[in-house]
Amino acid sequence: MASFVPRGDKWLARIAVKGYPKQNKTFATHAEAKAWAAEVEAAMYNRSFVDASEAKNIVFKDLVERYRNVEIPKRNYDNKSEYYRLGKIANGWIGRYSVYNLTPMVIAQYRDERLKEVGPATVARELANIQGIINHACREWGLKVENPCYKVKKPRLPPGRNRLLTDEQWTILLHQFRPEGHAMRSPYLLPLIQVALETAMRRGELLKLTWDKVDLERRTAFLAITKNGKARIVPLSSRAVEILNALPRTKERRVFPINSPVVDSAWWRACKRAGIEDFNFHDIRHMATTRLAKKLPNVIELSAVTGHSNPKMLARYYHTTPEELALKIG
Repeated sequence: MASFVPRGDKWLARIAVKGYPKQNKTFATHAEAKAWAAEVEAAMYNRSFVDASEAKNIVFKDLVERYRNVEIPKRNYDNKSEYYRLGKIANGWIGRYSVYNLTPMVIAQYRDERLKEVGPATVARELANIQGIINHACREWGLKVENPCYKVKKPRLPPGRNRLLTDEQWTILLHQFRPEGHAMRSPYLLPLIQVALETAMRRGELLKLTWDKVDLERRTAFLAITKNGKARIVPLSSRAVEILNALPRTKERRVFPINSPVVDSAWWRACKRAGIEDFNFHDIRHMATTRLAKKLPNVIELSAVTGHSNPKMLARYYHTTPEELALKIG
């Protein structure tokens, strides 16, 4: 039952329902106190009440840092970009709020301010991170709070990237990684890029691939854990097998014993020398999927190679031209 006690010019609402911790809250008016009490009691009787009092003492930055340092390292794919993105969120002004005070209004303000600094896709990823961290904390860490992100409108995303290189541009870029080029710091850089184009594998999947997961006779590579959390076997083309066979072997178990910073540094320097702008390493996956789609018009077979579980996501990577479609339909 709820009771209301005047406190000067304010009203204190008290709720005591068996099986729930007592709730107290002060309001400016008696009507506001009664409305709050009615809402809370209804939630308790419907077993949908969430006691968020503990969330008042939890700073959002601490929650993000815990997720960043505990959960991110468990993933078996390239997570550098997400790791740094979470660090930026934690150290921003939103990180100073308590989780209890992260209202939809605060999230909306964060969205609007970030849209002035970065693109909609970046903001959408950050909101997805914030929503996911709060959900994880509720499921796994016992946090009791409603997720404010569900009540905030997400920014409208632009069309998916359609950045493909011509054959001539691709040849010029690859030349930068050859011995006669200027970016040859590791003998694994050029093969890494070539295998990426042959298989449509993600950079993180390639960098974590070990020789015991590669069967050159059967022409397959087994990925135990991928970005979407599902294992898959990637078929290898004859060209991919040829490239892998020629790789120097070391005591290192990994097929490509280099790290992401080395790849990033060499990649952007090579693109600059080749005169190619706005072409990310991940765009190779777009190119590879487009090429594979011409050999595997069956969407199910194509997704088995690329690892896309959602046909809509596959459509973002598959690009063709009206001229090619015209030839197909005759």
